Amino acid sequence: MKKNQGQINNLPNTLSVIRLVLIPVIVICLYFPGRLGSFLAALFFGLAAITDLLDGFYARRHKKITSLGKFLDPLADKLLISATMIMLITLNRIPVWVVILIIAREMAVTGLRGIAVVEGIVIEASSLGKYKTIFQLVSLICLSLHYEYLGVDFHIVGMTFLWVALILTMWSGWSYFRMTKKILS
Repeated sequence: MKKNQGQINNLPNTLSVIRLVLIPVIVICLYFPGRLGSFLAALFFGLAAITDLLDGFYARRHKKITSLGKFLDPLADKLLISATMIMLITLNRIPVWVVILIIAREMAVTGLRGIAVVEGIVIEASSLGKYKTIFQLVSLICLSLHYEYLGVDFHIVGMTFLWVALILTMWSGWSYFRMTKKILS
């Protein structure tokens, strides 16, 4: 067994589990779409986003990368983003077709990574994919807030970030397919 492979109770894995636990909390908050529910959803989503940034940073810096973490981290990320986007569809805060494209891309890239792993190849997240995630997270915080605060219309800000996130999502997805084709050929 490799170093840290058997260690499942570490900080990065705990942060991923916290992110998973926050998903139903965010969904419940968005079920009550007024200002308070929206604010709380954005707050909890923001906390979950911070755990995403911290777990990877801590795992790499302190060499706490585990097989469980390699599974939990992307799972928590995809579930967090997908569940929040789906709830925002029900509130008419985000177009359905955008959510379909983003979730389809995530599933396709996950499938590609799975095929690559079977072939003994690990496809790491690209910097483009990391920027995509940052824009998605910021857009969903703003779209969850939705209302105007301190003269800032968070829905407009969120949609602006979402359009950039969509472009980065499609671009990075295309890059993964192109890279995987070269690797597996």
